[in-house]
Amino acid sequence: MSKIITDVVCPFCGTLCDDLEVKVSDDGSKIEEVYNACVIGTEKFLHSQATDRLTVPMKKDDAGEWHETSMNDAVEYTAQMLANAKKPLMYGWSSTSCEAQSIGHEIAELCGAVVDNTATVCHGTTLIAVQDVGVPSCTLGEVKNRADRIIFWGCNPAHAHPRHMSRYSIFPRGFFTGKGHKARKMIVVDPRKTDTAGMADIHMQIEQGRDYELLSALRVAVRGAPLPETVAGIPREIIQDAADTLKSGRFVVIFFGMGVTQSLSKNHNIDMAIMLTKDLNEHTKAAIMPMRGHYNVTGSGEVMGWQFGYPFSIDLSRGFARYNPGDSSSNDLLRRGEVDAVFVLGSDPGAHFPFSSVKKIWDLPSVCVEPHYTPTTAVSKLHVPVAFVGVEVGGCAYRMDAVPIHCRKVAEPPEGVLTDEEFLKLVLARVKEIKGVA
Repeated sequence: MSKIITDVVCPFCGTLCDDLEVKVSDDGSKIEEVYNACVIGTEKFLHSQATDRLTVPMKKDDAGEWHETSMNDAVEYTAQMLANAKKPLMYGWSSTSCEAQSIGHEIAELCGAVVDNTATVCHGTTLIAVQDVGVPSCTLGEVKNRADRIIFWGCNPAHAHPRHMSRYSIFPRGFFTGKGHKARKMIVVDPRKTDTAGMADIHMQIEQGRDYELLSALRVAVRGAPLPETVAGIPREIIQDAADTLKSGRFVVIFFGMGVTQSLSKNHNIDMAIMLTKDLNEHTKAAIMPMRGHYNVTGSGEVMGWQFGYPFSIDLSRGFARYNPGDSSSNDLLRRGEVDAVFVLGSDPGAHFPFSSVKKIWDLPSVCVEPHYTPTTAVSKLHVPVAFVGVEVGGCAYRMDAVPIHCRKVAEPPEGVLTDEEFLKLVLARVKEIKGVA
């Protein structure tokens, strides 16, 4: 016999689709079907059933060979590593629950660690820009029900957020957008002809790295001032047409991704995009929103904000929180050799950090808490397998629009496999014993 669990949240991307239905066996041991999810979201659920899944911690010996170890030994190694390090790095946190993040931050505070999340290599520049100039934003529900002018700048939701356009931004029929995509105009700014660009009413094929200039030109066009013949490879007529299209809408929303945040000018690009949004508000209603990748990277910034006052790159080594991206960022610390241990949970720096940083992880005492085999687990000294958050354990996550959503448990983890939260609680208790903290 089987049962279907409804209203399941997908723990893949920042869209956090909450309309999935999952068919499971009566005892919850097997996921049989996943309905309504995109291909990637479906694979996230089904991958938890992999027959070659690691279920016991693995530790490297001095010769670099992997051996099974007990969970008690894994907790002891992790606690000793963090407690005895002068300045450990605790990185990741974007693919786990807010509850686990909070416990991890408590460990970081006790150990004088640097705690950082994946925003440091994606939307950290966005957070810096928001601190500079503020942000006029909204929820995805407002986008669905009200927005009739959509910009996708430096992002490709057709591949990275597969249900974003069908659930919220382009195709759905909302309360005030009853004609769906027929009543919306879509502008894509991207140097490549992506699948998202192929659906656009206007594709502005910008020259690589010249987002700041084009954003400035759009601000000029919105204000009705004269433009040069071309800006960033885009003819004046197309820029003016895009500005007029935006001004004629009832509600404009700018979605932007790493094509803007990690290109030349970094946070200044986002400063200019936010100011463009403010300029548009002189003519119509406008909002702006980052396309966050990991399903709970937004939540990680929120939890760090509650506990320390800053959203990423937080240095606790002096006994209080210091925030100085570029100095207290993970890659900078690793490349300068300023940390002496690395703890990774809920991310994969081995796949996304520069080689020089990954080599430091290889050289240092390191722990990776991760359900999968990944490039990071390969370079770490200890790999601790845990349950899949949002599949085998519930927990809170924040959608890309900063709306908190509770993820549901739909299946049982393999016997003996702990959750992130359970493992971190054991490590916290042991660190307190080592540090002599009540």
